[in-house]
Amino acid sequence: MSVASVALVVAVLCAGAALRSAGGRTEDVRRRARTLLGGHGEADPTGGWRAWLRVEGVRKWCAGRLVEGDAGRRWSIGRWGDIGQEVWCLPVGLALGVLGGSVVPVAASVVAVFLVRRWLVTRGAGRVRERRAASVIGLCAAVAGELRAGRQPSQALLAAGATGLGAGGSAVLAAARYGGDVPRALRGAARQPGAEGLTGMAACWQVAVEGGAGLASGLERIAAGLRAQRDQRDELRAQLAGPRVTALMLALLPAAGLLMGSALGADPLRVLLHTPAGWGCLVIGGLLEWGGVAWTARIVAAAEGA
Repeated sequence: MSVASVALVVAVLCAGAALRSAGGRTEDVRRRARTLLGGHGEADPTGGWRAWLRVEGVRKWCAGRLVEGDAGRRWSIGRWGDIGQEVWCLPVGLALGVLGGSVVPVAASVVAVFLVRRWLVTRGAGRVRERRAASVIGLCAAVAGELRAGRQPSQALLAAGATGLGAGGSAVLAAARYGGDVPRALRGAARQPGAEGLTGMAACWQVAVEGGAGLASGLERIAAGLRAQRDQRDELRAQLAGPRVTALMLALLPAAGLLMGSALGADPLRVLLHTPAGWGCLVIGGLLEWGGVAWTARIVAAAEGA
């Protein structure tokens, strides 16, 4: 491989590292802002550098903003959209294209960006769903504790709060504060993924208000049941960790084979990317790889659903 090819590979990897470092942690962004503004405003967050950063002109001058969404932290630059971990597919594809002298890895890396992005969004949504389910358990337990302390149901709900439930939680608190229909607000909040346990809380609330039943004991039972379901899911997930690792190792075997072939001097990339037989093997192997991963994922998902 020529010196120019090596320089191109190094430049591509450096560009990928720069894009990835742009999606750093929030603390890094704050530290850079404090350095830029001389450290002012930390004692007065409302009138210091944090408020200064919210000015539209400063955001445009920085040409970027940190986006915190359900899928995790990402860095949005201009009109490029959200840049996340999937951007690493592009430098890897470009590096393989330079090494193999073909545009096939580059095209495959573009497709891989969308696939990896979809997987990351799905994983982020699952994490948000788990956090919301934990918030429901905490809400039921907190309201029960406030009721045991002698508070009225609405006061207990306001004292417990509804952190982690988003707009649905705000609607529940508003209904409790202004004398609205709390069970209806709870059922509305229960439509969010992971907050299904609020349906049982709404039923207990309605029965307690209309029939005078004990609300604290009902909420404690709901919290205990949701906690038992969560523990069961965690145990099942731990048992499925072994099959997941095995499937990942099997999926990485073709890459290991390419590395071994290159080490032995067989030049497998040239065969795969520049010969008709290699194209056929690449297509068939890719289809088999995709089928195996999809099949394994379907089995794991069915086991978790059961």
